[in-house]
Amino acid sequence: MRKLAIPHTYVLLFMIVIVVAVGTYVVPAGVFERYRDEATGRTLVDPDSFHHVEPTPVGFFDVFASVPKGMIAAGEVIFFIFIVGGAFTIIQATGAIDAGISKVVLQLKGREKLLIPATMFVFSLGGLSFGMAEETIVFIPMGVALARAVGFDPIVGTAIISTGAAVGFAGGILNPFTVGVAQSIAELPLFSGIGIRVAGYALLFLGACYYVMRYASKVKEDPKSSIVYDLFKDEEVPGHYTSESTKLTSSHKLVLLVVVLFFAYMIYGVMAKGYYIMELATIFLAMGVISGFVGGLTPNAIGRAFADGTKSIAFGALVVGIARAILVVMTEGQIIDTVIYALANWVSHLPGALSAAGMFWVQSVINFFIPSGSGQAMATMPIMAPIADLIGVTRQTAVLAYQYGDGFTNQIIPTSGVLMATLGMAKIPYDRWFKFIWPLMIFWHLIGTAMVIIAHLVGYGPF
Repeated sequence: MRKLAIPHTYVLLFMIVIVVAVGTYVVPAGVFERYRDEATGRTLVDPDSFHHVEPTPVGFFDVFASVPKGMIAAGEVIFFIFIVGGAFTIIQATGAIDAGISKVVLQLKGREKLLIPATMFVFSLGGLSFGMAEETIVFIPMGVALARAVGFDPIVGTAIISTGAAVGFAGGILNPFTVGVAQSIAELPLFSGIGIRVAGYALLFLGACYYVMRYASKVKEDPKSSIVYDLFKDEEVPGHYTSESTKLTSSHKLVLLVVVLFFAYMIYGVMAKGYYIMELATIFLAMGVISGFVGGLTPNAIGRAFADGTKSIAFGALVVGIARAILVVMTEGQIIDTVIYALANWVSHLPGALSAAGMFWVQSVINFFIPSGSGQAMATMPIMAPIADLIGVTRQTAVLAYQYGDGFTNQIIPTSGVLMATLGMAKIPYDRWFKFIWPLMIFWHLIGTAMVIIAHLVGYGPF
């Protein structure tokens, strides 16, 4: 019997574009009125303003046009990926990365699994404190290289960084872009109700660590058990990673010092000055070029390394644009607000504690269409807060439902630009990542459902 072939990532995404385009003929077009909140400068939704409008179904050629439109809309992220990939290859060409990894591997000998909880915890702190998301992309190549060096696979290298940050982001203890925005819209004291969020974060983090460590152990014992074994089996992990012969030279140390200083400045810029994609790309490009010169590369060698890096990352960079086409079609078809309205109306008819859980499930679905944390808060919380009042759910519980609904699915939905960029950097096809991550998503959703129901039962407040 012939085995069913899994669609190529591009094919899978374009199939979703087609399904959504068909949806623009079936789902009634509708919109909410939006207004600018002068106090905060945010654009919010008027929850009582939903109305149907003249349909604008997406036609045959519009489906194909959505791809270049998606590329343009996601252009900043796409070129960010190209620049990071090129700059990292320059740094790698100096030999400093290999030498640094070799030193770490030798020090971790026999304790390789400690790498997983330690790294995930560090990145989770970034997620829970300043909403670390896009910033993780630049760390992916090093995470993958380090994971492979100690006998794991690129999935593990990606998970320790991306999933680590995601569990902190979803836990949302002090996340200003999700909890902060949602609580301000719900008129709650900023970062109030921290106790339940800390408990939820602890459960989610422990579950994620156990899951990644268990998978890593299987790969360590049998490399063929890796979900991406066939993709990377011909890429040999340099044997010198585990050899004493690889010495960290003075030149290597200077390159690594440059990298550390630039990363420190990058983190400072994100936290203190609000740096985003453009600034991060600028910093990373400067880091790559300066590292190349410090590492003894000629200008031509730097140019070749940069070109090689961009070529190797092209597949993943373009995935981001194709994924964005899904949102382009939904926006042009004016069906996003209709979906939000229908789901919110469904929640209002659920009984008791199920209404709180329903809010969480609905937010998870909405996140497919609005994968921006603050964007989803501004689109849904003006609707969910009044619904919470009507059905006897505290507004704090509604914020918790939003927080989990927005945070969890960012690790699995193809419309998340950050996820697709991350997989592009790691050279992992979306379908392979989906196969790895879906059991953890089920666990997270069970925990989220339980936490939201508990919050409802205890009257999670202050209101």
